[in-house]
This record gives sequence, C-alpha cells and structure tokens, in this order.
Amino acid sequence: MSEKSELIKKLLDVEWKMFKAVRAEEPVSCQQDPEGFRLHRGAQFSVWSEATLQSYLDDLVKAEEKGENLLTLKYARMENIVPILNFNLLICQILDLQVEAQREMQEKYPAIASRGRKLEDSSEGATSFRSYLQSELETYSDRTLDLLYKDIQETNERGENWSILTHSNLFKQMGFTSIDEVEKRLSAQ
Repeated sequence: MSEKSELIKKLLDVEWKMFKAVRAEEPVSCQQDPEGFRLHRGAQFSVWSEATLQSYLDDLVKAEEKGENLLTLKYARMENIVPILNFNLLICQILDLQVEAQREMQEKYPAIASRGRKLEDSSEGATSFRSYLQSELETYSDRTLDLLYKDIQETNERGENWSILTHSNLFKQMGFTSIDEVEKRLSAQ
C-alpha cells in the first residue's frame, strides 16, 4: 500500500469513528453505510496531496486528544447550532474555487450533477454544496487550509477540475471505466 493510500485509510478510520458519533437534527442515512462513507470520502481525499492528508490527520488526532469531534462540529455548523469555527480568509477563496469547479462539472455532467447537492442555498431547505463545504472547511486547521488551497491551485494550473477528478476517482472505485460512462448511463435512464 502506498503512503498516500495508508494516510487515506487512517483518515477514514478516524473520520468514520467520529461520523458514527454525530447526532444531527436530521438523521443521516450514510451513518449506517460504512462502505459508502469510505468510498465517497476516500474519493474526496484521493485528490489531496500527502502533505494535506497528513495535516488533516493531525487535525483529527489533536481534536480526539482534546475530546472534540470535528464531524459533529461540521454538522452543528451546517445546522447553525454553533457559531463560525474559523475565520481564516482562505475559506472563502477555497469555497469560490470549489463552487466554480462544481459548476463546471454540473455543466459538463448534468445527469450526475442532478443527483447531488444544489450549489447554493435555496428555499428548499436542503444543505447546499457551498454550506456543506464551508462547514467542513471551518473545522480544518489553518495549516490544512493553506495546504488544501495550494493543492487546488496546482490542480487548476494543470488545467484540471477538482470536482471532476474527485468524481472520476469515485466512479473508478465503483467499477466504471470513466465519469463519461456514468454520465451516459444516467442520461439514458
């Protein structure tokens, strides 16, 4: 197993333990699906650098040592139960880059995107992509935010789309040959 794969496995082990302990206002069905959780979160982490993965693992371990659950904090932020957790200005910059990447993905893969979160908050009440991501980013240390921002910038400089890379990795793990195959299948339904 590569060092990156080992880091992702460790992250998923700690996150799963924290995620199972989350008590949100709205029950989350994926709390009963450890494999689905690992699949989706693992795909997200697959586009992170080893430095960013290690920094986030450090965040999780430090939180555990203090008796904190970062995933409980994320869901509490999404439900506006707790105030803003981190005022780092990089959060807004990462959000803007990620929302734009997700928007581009939605335009290129509308059938896939139709099954995901809305980009922005609406009157429907469901948590948007932006709100979900902001709540998560607020739980990261400043070091993790710095490294994640650098990862996203490097991805953009290579002419790649972070959201498309994440989804491509997810679908490959699910046994599909490509994201295009998934879009074609969903469009045909």
